[in-house]
Amino acid sequence: MPLTTLFPTRVYTARISRGVNDDLNTRLLRECRQLSMEDVAGRLWSETNYPGGYTSYSSASRMHRMSPTFGALEKRIDAHVRVYAKALDFDLAGRKLEMTDCWVNVMTRQVVHGLHLHPLATLSGTYYVRTPRHCSGLKFEDPRLDRYMAAPPKRRKAKRENQVWVTIPAEQGNLVLFESWLRHEVAPNPTVTERISISFNYSWF
Repeated sequence: MPLTTLFPTRVYTARISRGVNDDLNTRLLRECRQLSMEDVAGRLWSETNYPGGYTSYSSASRMHRMSPTFGALEKRIDAHVRVYAKALDFDLAGRKLEMTDCWVNVMTRQVVHGLHLHPLATLSGTYYVRTPRHCSGLKFEDPRLDRYMAAPPKRRKAKRENQVWVTIPAEQGNLVLFESWLRHEVAPNPTVTERISISFNYSWF
């Protein structure tokens, strides 16, 4: 068909864990749980802003600088960020993308992460430390949604690239990268088991 694809939205996914016996993931899981129990300031903030769950977003948001374990995760992610940036044709003017923020999220049953974006960042992402079966994935919104005006609804079986909402499953050991302006959310966790992830931002300035 005589079609040209313009302004695509690219989301990067890769498996960076070395399987169930990956020592790094085991250590990350242990430190995430320990932080969720010991971070008093984070627990208090979460009571109001992350009801039922825990996030270190407001209290320990630079875990890659605080923990060698998270620093090791940063090194694994760095390689994928370079590949992703190249695919996006970024001209970094001699600079490089660096991790600026890194925090823990623990979603218990029915905890939700509302629609949001990551201001003042270039790339953002999530690494899944523990994902129980049937837990919520990462749901992305078509950035053109507010401009659709008189557009008709999409077919129920529309191609993935033509849908207005796309959910990428949350799978333990997987990495998801996206441009920070892309709005996203996580639906309520339907499982009784904790869904644990590590979120982060990269910037070039």
